[in-house]
Amino acid sequence: MTSPFRHTRPVPPKSATGRTAEVYAQLARDFGIDGAPTFVVLSSAPELLTATWALLRESLIAGEGDRTGKELAALGVSRANRCPFCVDAHTMLLHATGDHALAERLARGELPRDDGHARLLAWGEATRVPGGPEVAVLPFPSAHTPAYVGTVLSFHFINRIVSALLTENLLPGNVQRFRAVRSLVGRSVSRTVRRQVAPGAALALLDEPGTEPSWAAGTTAGPAYAALRTASETGAALLSEEDRALVRETVRAWDGRHPPLGWPGLPDRTDRPGARLALLAALAPYRITDEDVAAWKRPPYTDGCLVRLVAYGAFAAVDRIESALPLAAHEEIA
Repeated sequence: MTSPFRHTRPVPPKSATGRTAEVYAQLARDFGIDGAPTFVVLSSAPELLTATWALLRESLIAGEGDRTGKELAALGVSRANRCPFCVDAHTMLLHATGDHALAERLARGELPRDDGHARLLAWGEATRVPGGPEVAVLPFPSAHTPAYVGTVLSFHFINRIVSALLTENLLPGNVQRFRAVRSLVGRSVSRTVRRQVAPGAALALLDEPGTEPSWAAGTTAGPAYAALRTASETGAALLSEEDRALVRETVRAWDGRHPPLGWPGLPDRTDRPGARLALLAALAPYRITDEDVAAWKRPPYTDGCLVRLVAYGAFAAVDRIESALPLAAHEEIA
């Protein structure tokens, strides 16, 4: 079987020990998928694996709100970020919720028939644009904001990790493109997806997470997001101060658009390969090539270093999106 991993060789889940093994056990129980590549690819940086899982669990799985709605928002994010792996995954998870007709409409490129579903999908897609006006009106009850915001931010991060470090094939041979396969896989995890889980279980896996964001204060999504921010910042040590400044300034000025092929501000891989990788991870991770990785990943850098550098760039974009969310000015659709 062809490996789904690019640029790294993670340890097989069956060989995991300690906290990594605990994360995999929670994944299997609450997500319904053993050895999900989306998380296994982070295993060489256990602090990132743990925090990423915690945010997804405490927002998408255990957070307030309808699972179908949150899957639609996550699908919108994945479309906006051009992550076909995650688009296919959320389509199958919609099958798992029991919304088979909705999943197939989206697979065919059609809009949902239900206006509420259409607004959730569009809202998720609009969150790629920092501070965009389309995000200011909530397509869900305001009490569900921590779960929905946590969900979209977790997938803005995960999309970038997936696009940088996994192939586009969710299943071998891209067989998820067949309706029967999508339905079958969705049904195989439907019992887990539809089960209610208690919030907070993932927080026991975290160290001191840091300051939680105001939009999630008092919820289990808050510490999870703070932990992901703290874990992602460890990648900063792999860059010079000059390169960190370039990443900060470029991402701060980003308006949500995908960079052009002739991206004038992208450093050359021969001169500043680390800054190039971090910026690509932030704004166009699907354009990271073998040559980009090889130019930077030389001894003493390891798989764990590469994962941390990509995560640093990915979270720079997440932080830009999160800081521009007009949450204080949010209105709610009646």
